[in-house]
Amino acid sequence: MDNSLLSLIDSTSSVLVVLPTKPYFDQVAAGLSLYLSIVGRKDVSVFCPSPMMVGFSRLIGVDKISAELGKKNLTIKFVKYEASNIDKVGYDIENGEFKLTITPKAGFISPQKDQITMDYSGTTADLVMLVGGANDSHFPILSTPDLANSKIVHVGTRVLETGREVLSFAKPGSTTSELVANLIKENGLTIDPDVATNLVMGIEDGSNNFSGSDVTPETFEVFAYLLRSGGQRVPRVKLSPANFPPGAIPTKPFNAPNVSEVHQQVVTPISQVETQAEIPSAETGVETPEVNPPSDWLQPKIFKGTNVS
Repeated sequence: MDNSLLSLIDSTSSVLVVLPTKPYFDQVAAGLSLYLSIVGRKDVSVFCPSPMMVGFSRLIGVDKISAELGKKNLTIKFVKYEASNIDKVGYDIENGEFKLTITPKAGFISPQKDQITMDYSGTTADLVMLVGGANDSHFPILSTPDLANSKIVHVGTRVLETGREVLSFAKPGSTTSELVANLIKENGLTIDPDVATNLVMGIEDGSNNFSGSDVTPETFEVFAYLLRSGGQRVPRVKLSPANFPPGAIPTKPFNAPNVSEVHQQVVTPISQVETQAEIPSAETGVETPEVNPPSDWLQPKIFKGTNVS
């Protein structure tokens, strides 16, 4: 049986890419790249249980990451409306359109428009792709009954510790983005400029600009391949007071003090502060007594020394 990533994708009708809780930038870049490389091939969505950080906004397609697990079921709720007021619920099909009818009991009014809320839940994904993470606690979605019959694969730089049956594509590397770049290339998936740009940013960030101990010559080869594929090096957005909304903290320049400033603050002698505090000033209203010099202060002085022969 062929267990290549491409064969797994082609044998399913829908794919769900799942990011871990509190993902790193590199993991989000890798997950989005997988999502974008499959979009034109299958019905695919990307999910993360944690909200996206501001620093992730430069990634292409970050707005496609959903905090809702699939859209299998549509749930309609009536907020602040007594369920006991409803007499019956019925539906009809008129001109091919579904019509839901809520009939209240005698003496009661129907739910108002502002009381109606709609939410989606559940997933029908045949293939679930876990990106990054180390164990089950990073993927609480694994306990969802909707995924009981789904095939699960994992992509990361370390093997996932889990009680579920998982097909692992884990492999040591500098970053998850480097691994995903190789998987996309080897399986002939789409790698357009958007995908390449995300992976470029993921490798740079995850490897700390190629200074990580796991960086190898292959890392630079993959990076060069991504640049040739249209990837762009997008600089990080520096945080400054202008990037924060009114009233936000910090209100001063968002810069860490340099080392010299820290040392200057640390070595300030306590005795110097105390001496400064004891000096009278005009604002205190305390007069300083006048001190006259000795009478012979202005007279010439004769100093005797010892001859050294």
